[in-house]
Amino acid sequence: MARILVIDDEEPIRELILMALHKRGFEAIQAENGEVGVQLAQSHLPDLILSDVKMAKMDGYKALAALRQNPRTAAIPFILMTGQPHQAGMRQGMELGADDYLPKPFTVPALLAAVDARLKKQETLRSMAEQKLADLRANISLALPHELFTPLSGIVGFADIISSEAGNLPPADLVEMGQAINASAKRLYRLIENFLIYAQIELLSADMIKVASLRQNLTPNTHELIENCARLLAADAGRAADLVLELVPGPAALSEEYLSKIVKELLNNAFKFSGPGQAVRVTTHLANDWLCLTVQDQGRGMTQQQVADIGAYMQFERKIYEQQGSGLGLAIAKRLTELHRGTVALRSEAGLGTTVTITLPRRPISQAVK
Repeated sequence: MARILVIDDEEPIRELILMALHKRGFEAIQAENGEVGVQLAQSHLPDLILSDVKMAKMDGYKALAALRQNPRTAAIPFILMTGQPHQAGMRQGMELGADDYLPKPFTVPALLAAVDARLKKQETLRSMAEQKLADLRANISLALPHELFTPLSGIVGFADIISSEAGNLPPADLVEMGQAINASAKRLYRLIENFLIYAQIELLSADMIKVASLRQNLTPNTHELIENCARLLAADAGRAADLVLELVPGPAALSEEYLSKIVKELLNNAFKFSGPGQAVRVTTHLANDWLCLTVQDQGRGMTQQQVADIGAYMQFERKIYEQQGSGLGLAIAKRLTELHRGTVALRSEAGLGTTVTITLPRRPISQAVK
């Protein structure tokens, strides 16, 4: 049985709404103003909130803003009720995170229809999250053994040779095998790390309270972080001369850890699928409330079908190009960006290269609503 919180400073309207909700079978609690409503929402964690806009003690907009800034209540569906619906007010409510508007006066059928629609949408989102988790478990069980086998084989193979033939091998061969073991171990480490991170992201995306908390992080100096990451990755790939940076100062509403992960995955792909001498360009620019990060390479690119089929646990043309890796890099960057209210745009043409543009909000929700 869904629990619904009704916030309205007019007692007759509250009683009418509660009567209708109780008759439909909902559990309903009431608050006489926004201040009490916020307290009840935080203590009872209702499945849905119905709130009047104009109230003497903390109006509906302020109550909504307060609840959206609290990770425990940020994801609760919120319907604003108002007797003066107008474009500016609706826009303000939607910017604060309102899910719907219910104009006063309304009929009981209209009220119940709005409630049913919002609860049904919430249930649909929950079911989709559960299905994603089920798909994730299935994909991991199929992909993980195969992906781990390739670097592990290199480690075991060279280790066997060294342990059995060390006395007969020249130092140069031992050094070469040691380097191969080291490279395979690093590849194995990154594979395991990416599998765990992707699983963590999918689990996190199903918990809207944690997502709301995540969206309150901030990286103030993105240009410094991006430059440091890019130069380190270019040096590790032996491609320092191919790196082109055009960065502008500006913040982004995500943690330094997750921004670093996005940059690393995009650049790892750019260096992996392009060759020495082919430029990899990293640029940022500001567009109103958004920070746009673009990574462009001049590598082999992808066909339109490959672009359309992008997903986790995929590696395009693996047999042809013998690239190792689970294909999780772009999927991780995409999911992290979407979790932070951002977007991903990908343009690619076979033989000409790939351009990925990540657009991220410059301010956390907790700042954007003020």
